[in-house]
Amino acid sequence: MSTALTTARAPRGSAGRGRVIRRLVPGVLLVLLVLLALTGPFLAAHPLDKPVTAPFATAGDGAPLGGDQLGRDVLSRLLHGGTALIGSALLVAAVVTALAALAGCFAVLHPAVGRAVERTADVFILLPPILGIMLIALAWPGGGRWAVISAAIILGTPYAVRVVAGAAAPLADAGYVEAALAGGESLTYTATRELLPNLRSTILALFGLRFVEAVYVISMAGFLQIGPQPPAADWALMIRENSSGILLNPWAVVAPSLAIAALAISVNLAATSLAPRSARKAVITP
Repeated sequence: MSTALTTARAPRGSAGRGRVIRRLVPGVLLVLLVLLALTGPFLAAHPLDKPVTAPFATAGDGAPLGGDQLGRDVLSRLLHGGTALIGSALLVAAVVTALAALAGCFAVLHPAVGRAVERTADVFILLPPILGIMLIALAWPGGGRWAVISAAIILGTPYAVRVVAGAAAPLADAGYVEAALAGGESLTYTATRELLPNLRSTILALFGLRFVEAVYVISMAGFLQIGPQPPAADWALMIRENSSGILLNPWAVVAPSLAIAALAISVNLAATSLAPRSARKAVITP
């Protein structure tokens, strides 16, 4: 009998360990990538703007990933280029998630606010990201990276509000929420104390999605040279600057492309692995 119980429990234990591993691996990869990006400037062997090879030189002893269009070390610039991108994406994701969490909860508790939020979100969702970035960049010529961050926040918040409102709508009819409102509690108290604690999984998944979207928007702006300008070491800017020499030194384009892809994928996997499946579906489905 004990043998049968052991046999019956073994698959369950193996499945549990498998789930733990699937949750830990993306988080570990993300932490390692973020640490490498943050410590990269201290690990770089050469200054950002110092030519060490011929233009588009192939990988060699002095430059493991070769040189860029000006002969600067690709690896050193790659190590310098992640800090600003990760910091900007984190700021965008945090601000968008916080605004969406509050606005979404207020929208389901106050019908008039909900209708206004829904109409405003519909208008901004229809605005193409690239057009929004260009409009904000033109309105703020000297904004640089802050103009791109502002564009990412403005463009990302409406969709995020719709996600939070959709997840909070069933909870708004729950008995404890109605009891709080009937007891005279304010909308702020009800939103922050009654609704938000029950939306942790949705908000976590939303934060991961907004981070990936911010990486996409900021990288696209950098590729279009809206935001950081040469000689800044920015991964997207490196792709744009070195695209003409991809046949001479592919690493000058492939390395920053892989870095952006690894960052976006690891964050998305880490966020979705921590959130329940129902929360993932609520965030993915508009």
